[in-house]
Amino acid sequence: MYKINLSNRTYDFYNLKTLLAKASPLKSGDELAGIASETEEERIAAKLVLADLPLSQFLKEEIIPYDEDEVTRLIFDSHNKESFKQISSFTVGEFREWLLNEKTTNKKISEIRSGLIPEMVSAVSKLMRLSDLISVAKKIEVITKFRNTIGLKNRLSVRLQPNHPTDDVKGILASTIDGLLYGAGDAVIGVNPVTENFNKLYEILQTLDFVRETYSIPTQTCVLNHITTGIDLIEKKTPVDLLFQSIGGTEKTNSGFGVSLSILKEGYEAALSLNRGTIGKNVMYFETGQGSSLSAEAHHSVDQQTCEVRAYAVAKEFFPLLVNTVVGFIGPEYLYNGKQITRAGLEDHFCGKLLGLPMGCDICYTNHAEADGDDMDSLLTLLGAAGCTYIMGIPGADDIMLNYQSTSFHDAVYVRNLLGLKPAPEFEVWLEEMEILKKGFPKGKKEILWNKKIETLFQITGKS
Repeated sequence: MYKINLSNRTYDFYNLKTLLAKASPLKSGDELAGIASETEEERIAAKLVLADLPLSQFLKEEIIPYDEDEVTRLIFDSHNKESFKQISSFTVGEFREWLLNEKTTNKKISEIRSGLIPEMVSAVSKLMRLSDLISVAKKIEVITKFRNTIGLKNRLSVRLQPNHPTDDVKGILASTIDGLLYGAGDAVIGVNPVTENFNKLYEILQTLDFVRETYSIPTQTCVLNHITTGIDLIEKKTPVDLLFQSIGGTEKTNSGFGVSLSILKEGYEAALSLNRGTIGKNVMYFETGQGSSLSAEAHHSVDQQTCEVRAYAVAKEFFPLLVNTVVGFIGPEYLYNGKQITRAGLEDHFCGKLLGLPMGCDICYTNHAEADGDDMDSLLTLLGAAGCTYIMGIPGADDIMLNYQSTSFHDAVYVRNLLGLKPAPEFEVWLEEMEILKKGFPKGKKEILWNKKIETLFQITGKS
């Protein structure tokens, strides 16, 4: 039991799980779950208690029982006691101050990283303003490699997302070329398929791989199908670069996605066996999102942000090339408006990078949320300032297959130009060779690639 007297009232928090939920910034998902603070005063009371809580308490009190949840077992079994010694005397508030101290560098953070568990990271984020989340995340550099180098300082990569409502390969190629002409695609050229039809997935992967090889594009491709389908594709000698899976922060959530830690391990080993990376072996691509555990009725009364950070422990186990929080995709039941989406995006980015993950963000909202393009512009700019690893690039920012609003190829150009950010270095060289970029920025001669290559690319589909 945790308690505090505030304004002549005693606030009681039954356990650590309750305290974390009550200290969370307002989220509609926590309200839906019935675990949010009822008043702002209660939220402040919870934050005051949390600030004075020793970090060591998180190692004594499991928010989801060890015997009931394999994610909890992963978290505690992988905890590094030696790394934790450096910060073992800290309270959560003192940990926040240490992270914000200008003497706390990326190197120092990396030294204590394996001593952290997600619940500690979630807790400290709850005490931070947006400027705090941005300042700390900006310090942290997480580098991953496959055919190019992702996550370097002053670089921003883009996932080129050429989805099509009928998985028409010609349409996918048209959007792919459009994105390449704007400098998108260095994170991955990744397609969300409409179905899990094996032959269609095989066709899409073969076509994207042919384009990549034909024009020597230093990037990776991915079709975002279920990991078990990806394993089947690998067994059939399909050119699979990255293996994808949506994941959550509880065993029950992952079970709802049709996966477990053992299945993820099988997929990871299968992807590694192909040895397709040229400069690195980060072969996994994971997507997450606040609210996924609650929507699956698998949250164990844990607040949605802490569930989200626990998902990062799952991702970290498999050394991914990319991790993406699809921040506003689930809907206003979980993140009601632009303010909540902005807060969640910056929380996820901070927490993921603090745990050592290559965090990207799908800066997005559904059409029934209380949000609009201005909110996304704000979050895009803030994430760019925070050193976000990558964002999405979608034609017109409107995904016509998934029916949600995200960021466009133009948005990536905007934030790169505004903040002086460049693509991945190997991809930047390729863009300059293709005369799409000049000194790291769009040149304006977009017709060069289009005129010379578009006809051949369309012929790949047999439909030109």
